[in-house]
Amino acid sequence: MWQEFLPNAWESLLSRIRSFEFSQKNAILVPVAALGVGGMLVCWLRSRHKIKTLEMGDGWWGSGERPLKGKEDESIRPFKIETSDKEIEDLHHRLDRARYAPPLEEAAFHYGFNSDYLRKVVAYWRNQFDWHKQVEVLNKYPHFLTTIEGINIHFIHVKPSYVPHGRAVQPLLMVHGWPGSFYEFYKIIPLLTEPAKHGLTEGDGVFEVICPSIPGYGFSEAPHQKGFDTVAAARIFHKLMNRLGFKEYYLQGGDWGSAITTNMAQMLPQSVKGLHLNMVFITIQGLGRMISVMLGAYVPWLIGLTREDVRRVYPFAQKNIYNILRESGYLHIQATKPDTAGCGLNDSPVGLAAYILEKFSTWTDDSFLDRDDGALESKYSLDELLTNVMIYWVTSSIVSSMRFYKENMSKFPGPAADPRLGVHVPTGIAAFPQELTHTPRTWAKDVFKNIVTYSYMPRGGHFAAFQEPKLLAQDIMHFVRKVEQL
Repeated sequence: MWQEFLPNAWESLLSRIRSFEFSQKNAILVPVAALGVGGMLVCWLRSRHKIKTLEMGDGWWGSGERPLKGKEDESIRPFKIETSDKEIEDLHHRLDRARYAPPLEEAAFHYGFNSDYLRKVVAYWRNQFDWHKQVEVLNKYPHFLTTIEGINIHFIHVKPSYVPHGRAVQPLLMVHGWPGSFYEFYKIIPLLTEPAKHGLTEGDGVFEVICPSIPGYGFSEAPHQKGFDTVAAARIFHKLMNRLGFKEYYLQGGDWGSAITTNMAQMLPQSVKGLHLNMVFITIQGLGRMISVMLGAYVPWLIGLTREDVRRVYPFAQKNIYNILRESGYLHIQATKPDTAGCGLNDSPVGLAAYILEKFSTWTDDSFLDRDDGALESKYSLDELLTNVMIYWVTSSIVSSMRFYKENMSKFPGPAADPRLGVHVPTGIAAFPQELTHTPRTWAKDVFKNIVTYSYMPRGGHFAAFQEPKLLAQDIMHFVRKVEQL
């Protein structure tokens, strides 16, 4: 009997064991499955919020095709600006042969550079301006050249002479725009590298400043190929900072420098500790933005505009559309046929000076339009202004600098930060009241997702570092201090 019972008992035992195993597996599999689903959900949510970056890519801007063999020379070579008597004699000869068209009566600067005042500028340039002396001024900071993507890149690199105990040295790349140059930063550099000497609070550290010349500007070689835009410049400047041994660094820029450094922040956000801008490019497009612009004139508080925003933006048609149309004639030429106008400017120092210096008048303060002398000497010295002009003249770089507009304006989104990518690094914005356009914080944050500081500057215009170096230096330091605290 037990022989008949044993198989049944055995089968019953096996059945119980299987049932137990199944229940145990269920007890294990259910939470595992739940974790799996939850993990997939987390990954999906993270992927939705993953920061999209600008593709870095690569480029070749040298003459001819890129060499198939051989590594690019990555050496960093000391560079010194030089001049000669022959160069100055040629300049004087051209200045002596200048022709002037008489201005309209009471035209001031409303028709462009007033030729009566231009005669005075040229007379100073010819008889009193000392280019040899200004070359010495330019050479007071260390200059270097290095070859990146087939062209020579010029930059100055200034380190602090003294670092207080316990203070950090923050690398800061500062990028100029048009019609400026690396020389724009000569007043602000000592404030950043030696703040204590100039009565500024050091905060969390001092800076070592790197100021490159955009390729095609000044002493940086011009690209030999078509297509060199802000993205290409951003990539080259990242390579420059990497070549100098920096893994993380701060960026600062206005004008084209703003677009380039913004692209740098979108390209390698892990390398950018913070981005500071004194001009912000955004696009006024889309139904939502247009509604925001219209509502801002009547119920600004509803869309997050401050009283200062309203004062600077409205009436919108006059302060934005009309002013931009009035001041952007040069842009349409340079964005379409830069070489045509550039031929004349490259051949005539007087034409070059008028073309460049007119911007240093109206872009500093649009009320200077009403002055016969453009109020140029109220903010700058003629030595400073003519030194910047001479950088374009002796390097024959006006045409290649103008081409930068054509290379960028023919592409979407142009100089504005790509809103599809956004900017996620800590950002500081210094809004100067006489800038060409004002971008309220509430509009800027559509693109700049991590605004740490936003400052309404009390005075100043487009050439902030050149015009108001102390104000800009203080705002940069304030921004960096906040970022370091975070």
